[in-house]
Amino acid sequence: MFTRLGHLAVRRRGVLLALTLVFLVVAGVIGGGVFSKLSAGGFEDPAAESTRAAEVLSEEFDAGAVDLVLVARASSGNVDDDEVAAAGTALTDELARHQGVLQAFSYWSVGRPPPLRSQAGDKALVLIRLAGDEAEVDATADEITEEYAGDRGPLSFGVGGTTAVFKEVSETIEADLARAESIALPVTLILLVIIFGSVIAALLPLAVGVLAILGTFLSLYVIASITDVSVFSINLTTALGLGLAIDYSLFVVSRFREELARGLEPDAALVRTVETAGRTVAFSALTVALSLSALLVFPLYFLRSFAYAGIAVVVMAAAASLLSLPAVLALLGRRVDKLQLWRRRSRVVGEGFWHRVATWVMRRPISIATAVIALLLLLGAPFLGAEFALPDERVLPPDAPARQVSEELQRDFASNESDAFGVVAAVGQSPEQRASDIDGFAQRLSRDEDVGRVDAFTGSYAGGRRVLAASETSGRFISDDHTWFSIVPKVEPVSPQGEALVARLRALNGPFDFSVGGDAAGLVDTKTAIFGRLPLAGAIIGVTTFVLLFLMFGSLLVPAKAVILNLLSLTATFGAMVWVFQDGNGAGLLDFEATGTLDVNTPILMFCIAFGLSMDYEVFLLSRIKEEHDRSGDNAGAVARGLEHTGPIVTAAAALLSVTFLAFSTSQITFIKLFGIGLTLAVVMDATLIRATLVPAFMRLAGEANWWAPAPLRKLQQRFGISES
Repeated sequence: MFTRLGHLAVRRRGVLLALTLVFLVVAGVIGGGVFSKLSAGGFEDPAAESTRAAEVLSEEFDAGAVDLVLVARASSGNVDDDEVAAAGTALTDELARHQGVLQAFSYWSVGRPPPLRSQAGDKALVLIRLAGDEAEVDATADEITEEYAGDRGPLSFGVGGTTAVFKEVSETIEADLARAESIALPVTLILLVIIFGSVIAALLPLAVGVLAILGTFLSLYVIASITDVSVFSINLTTALGLGLAIDYSLFVVSRFREELARGLEPDAALVRTVETAGRTVAFSALTVALSLSALLVFPLYFLRSFAYAGIAVVVMAAAASLLSLPAVLALLGRRVDKLQLWRRRSRVVGEGFWHRVATWVMRRPISIATAVIALLLLLGAPFLGAEFALPDERVLPPDAPARQVSEELQRDFASNESDAFGVVAAVGQSPEQRASDIDGFAQRLSRDEDVGRVDAFTGSYAGGRRVLAASETSGRFISDDHTWFSIVPKVEPVSPQGEALVARLRALNGPFDFSVGGDAAGLVDTKTAIFGRLPLAGAIIGVTTFVLLFLMFGSLLVPAKAVILNLLSLTATFGAMVWVFQDGNGAGLLDFEATGTLDVNTPILMFCIAFGLSMDYEVFLLSRIKEEHDRSGDNAGAVARGLEHTGPIVTAAAALLSVTFLAFSTSQITFIKLFGIGLTLAVVMDATLIRATLVPAFMRLAGEANWWAPAPLRKLQQRFGISES
């Protein structure tokens, strides 16, 4: 197959290049509109109890979580002054009539309850729920922010709330993405010129990267027209698209130049390159894609979006490296080294730096392997104390308006009124019995030490007793077959205390079936959804990787070793996640605020991406070792020569990929910064400690057992295998 692919690139180079240009134009024109189709949510499980509670609140009671919170500040006096109150009432009525607003109420429109007024009396709250899907909600939020933020007569307004926070997160990420690209591309080009010594050869990986990124934008545009796709997946598209394109094209171009240096004519060198390096690239891409496909088992579309983007970008990068790049090389031939800035010094096989490193490690494999493993486990130890939560306003920079409003709410208002959440219950008895059951259950809910107040059909409750009788507005808490209770917590919802509160409320034995909603319940349900599917995702990655490597190398030990070493390479990354981003070590240097928790989605996301990238380098190295072993039959010599040939390429690829990921560490959004720094550390650890020490140490200790498999499996691999040589 790969021989035919090489001949195709030689004979049909013009057709392949024309098709590439057409695809590039189409992908740029259509895929450029992908941002308008992406969403900022996707952090909840659609089948979770909290999601069902939110749906009942919205459908039956026209109630639910507040989307926007406007903090109204009196220019002078307090919010009860006649002029201020009149302006606040008029504005509330105006907002209620605004297109896209489902409900708007304020301190002035609901009887001036103290919880909606600041402790100093100079501020009051306006709470807004918005109608429509996520795109419509965002559009309405933009309109309200633009129209109402700032001074309006005797009041000035700040806009906050969940929708405002995540809208600002999305806009910040888009700006950060442009900045990261402006940093990564020129630095990458300079490094490629240094690595290749030729401007033409250096431009090829960047061209493949652009093709992979625009192709993925087109894929995401199509996918987002069918299902929800998170805007955060764009970061992975850019970073991984550029990184993998550089990896694959670096491997292909280096092998092509190597074959030319051996004396082959350009066409023959290209066919040999596709047969060897092309085959490695194809199955390396397959291992990365399968690692990322494990994200599809999670019910949160935030995580699934990274699978969509990751698989698409891997396929695009591999296709460009196996079709478009060979066509360009066939056209260039020996001119691939045109505009050469300096001549590469020819190396004598067996005398290079990486050959000496491998030989040194293989002389003392046990002591070196023991020391490196102990170091990795020590670096990973902080992860044992990991605490998880969902992103909140603190992922934004301190000067972000939505974050400032959120902090103002926490600082100046005694009650967490905007954090109120619903408990939905199914009721079907007679009106008298329903009232009795609702009254009793509301009292039980209000007895919890972390519940500030419970509002229900039968009145308001605090400390286990009714403090206000039912009013004219209490009818909003009851329908034909459901009732709901509004819980105002005393604690921050998205916190360990909030999670404990949800657990206690759900453990109550009520007179009817009930569901607990709200942000804290959403966090509990999200953790359950992620950690519950984690074993399945791990099994998918482990089994598919093992099978693919067996089919490629015909060994049982090599795949097992690869999986174990890849897991070891991630320990330092996961330890750094906690030590830096949870505990805050280096927070001032990296310019972020530690919250004492990690985003619950980030570890599984980084695991799948980093594992795939680690396996990418593993396949590059092992394929060359296997080629050398098949040629010579000498295990130790094959390991040394394999590392000698691939060491410079893997090191260069890791350095270039690190530049791309480090550019994302400049983001103002905390979990994007974590994403960039964490993956940089994973790539560096894998390309240095793992490839330079543990791989040769383990290969030396195993000897010829590296390539052993039982006879039946050996026959299976010989028939269906995908070995490079």
